[in-house]
Order: sequence, then C-alpha cells, then structure tokens
Amino acid sequence: MAPSKVLAGARVVLPTGTVDEGRVVVDGTRIADTAPPGAEVVELPGHWVVPGFIDIHNHGGGGASFTGGSAEDVLQGVRTHRLHGTTTVVASLVTGDLDVLARQAGMLAELSQQGEIAGVHFEGPFISPCRKGAHDEQLLRDPDPAEVRKLVDAAHGHARMVTLAAELPGGLDSVRLLAEHGVIAAVGHTDATYEQTVRAVDAGATVATHLFNAMPPLGHRAPGPIAALLEDERVTVELINDGTHLHPAALQLAFHHKGAGRVAFITDAMDAAGFGDGRYMLGPMAVEVSDGVARLVEGGSIAGSTLTLDRAFKRAVTVDGLSVEDAVAALSVNPARLLGLSDRIGSLEPGKDADLVVLDAEFEVAGVMRHGEWVVEPGKG
Repeated sequence: MAPSKVLAGARVVLPTGTVDEGRVVVDGTRIADTAPPGAEVVELPGHWVVPGFIDIHNHGGGGASFTGGSAEDVLQGVRTHRLHGTTTVVASLVTGDLDVLARQAGMLAELSQQGEIAGVHFEGPFISPCRKGAHDEQLLRDPDPAEVRKLVDAAHGHARMVTLAAELPGGLDSVRLLAEHGVIAAVGHTDATYEQTVRAVDAGATVATHLFNAMPPLGHRAPGPIAALLEDERVTVELINDGTHLHPAALQLAFHHKGAGRVAFITDAMDAAGFGDGRYMLGPMAVEVSDGVARLVEGGSIAGSTLTLDRAFKRAVTVDGLSVEDAVAALSVNPARLLGLSDRIGSLEPGKDADLVVLDAEFEVAGVMRHGEWVVEPGKG
C-alpha cells in the first residue's frame, strides 16, 4: 500500500469552494480526514490541486486504439491519458460490424472489471448517414432495439453509454431500452428536428454527444437538436474544447444555457492523442493528423481529436474565461455524476479515491495521482 501523504500549501478545489494553502490527506488509496503519524508531507506552494479528470468519450491515445486494439493497446492508451491528468476513462468504440463490436466490448468489459477503465461507450453504428462524420456509412444501421440490446449485453454490465440518432426507425424504443437498463442514451450524429429531439429526451436521453458537432446547426425557424438539448435541464452536453471543434462563443452559449452543472468536457480522442502527427486508422477509416488536427483522408471530415483533458482545462481558464471551479465541474464533478460514480470519484472528499491532479501556476500538469499512487510525481515529471 502507498505511504500516507499530506499535500500542503496549494490552492485546493473542494466541493465547498477553493481553499488557499489547503491540505489534502491521502491514506492508502483514499482521501482521509486526518493524517496518520509519519505521513509524508509534499509541499506544493504556487500550485493547484483538483480532482482527477474523467473522460466519458475517448477512442484511444498514445498510438493505441480502443476500437481495434488489443487489451495491451487499450492499457497503453489509458496510460497516455493518465499522464495528462485523466484518472478515469470510458473506452469509446466507433461504428463497426456488430459482431466485431460485441467482441471488442467483451474484452473492454474485462478491463473495466479490473478497474482499468470505467466502462464502454458505443458511438455508432446507430447514427444518421446525414451526420456520419468519421464513421463508415456502409456499416451504419437503424437502432433496432434487439441489436442495441446485443451490444449492451456484450459489455456484461459495463456498457455506460450508447450514442444514437433517435429520429431513425427504432430510435425512441432504443432510448427507452437503454434508460431501463441504466445505460446512458446519448443524442448524437443526428439529423433530428427540434421536435424529434424533445421526444428523445422525454423518452430518456440524458446526454448530447459532442454538442454542435455532427448535428444540424441552430436555426431561427428550424432550431434543430441544439436548441432542444440546450434548453432541457435533464440533459448534460459534451463539449470538445480544443479550439478546433468549437468557437469560444459556442462554448459560452452552452455554459450560459446549461450552467456549469450540465457540461462535460470530453476529448473524443483518437490514437494520435499524446503521440503526434501521421496516418492512423479510426475503426475502418483512414485518418491524417496534421498540426494536431485529425481529418479523414477521404472527404476531409474532422475525425475525433488529439486532445487531452489537461489542455481542455487550461484552455477553459486561460482562453475561455471560465473559473477554475467551473472547469473542475466540467472535467470531474459532472462526468462522475453521469457515470453514477460520485460516491467514489469526481471531488476531493474524505473516503473517495485519491485521484487528483496537481497544476502549476500556468495550469500545466505538475503531478497526477491515481488511487494514492503518483502517476506523475511533482518535481519528477
């Protein structure tokens, strides 16, 4: 078991607010009220301590893909994102053959059982060909509830979310099925109208997959899904805050309507995240990454991102003008609530997992701790 530690002298973001020159006590794998005798004191003046980041939409990193990779590939991707402060990650799969997706979900379920990932997200194949983005149109299909159930069952209780276009035949029944089984139904890659999206939310959809991206733009006569997803307090919206997917004004619009309590920053990362430019595969689709921007080789559509959540955090507070507390909500508090894991992660409270990130005065990662063990040790990263 890891030795007990006291992180002292930093600005600590707690559920009750930010404490200057605060303390976080780590006893074993958990946060504690009081420090046991002999605890190591780690002085962190001029730093911030925030909860570990939680990514509910991530396809890979470090050159490894969650969709087509082996268990070791998945672990490589997970380790890459941990270096950037993401202590909890949901593995997202892209559109593919149902049997292939089911097999991959079974492998990911084992890693979830082991605690390496926090479950499986199916992004496709039940999405609109009109808004397919970087998904193979030939493999898309309507959301037949029986086929949706097949994928959920393949994850052996570790399916966390399914992104679908609820306007397609079987869409609303599939949303209801997911809600009944405790799986997040997410509206995304959709060509739905405003009215169709309202019906999807009423049926149980609670997340907007990368709001604004892969859906009709907001219109004054045909407001489309964006207006419906922004106005309903039951919906949490994902945002890819990399400066490529969203204009800052779009991000501000989302925060204005949703408030900090209903926004979740995600990466939508592909295997190039934390790895570099070059040619990659996103499922069956060839992707070229240039200057950190991923696009399909054929057609040029944006294909996920190379984002890591530390960059999303820094951009939020240094470019977008968000408070550190609001950034913590979007990166930790809200994703934990969505996953039903708020009793374990998402905030720095006694009894919860000792998952945290140390940031320097410029909001660069200076330390990462997961389950009480340093992934990146301050002063040695």
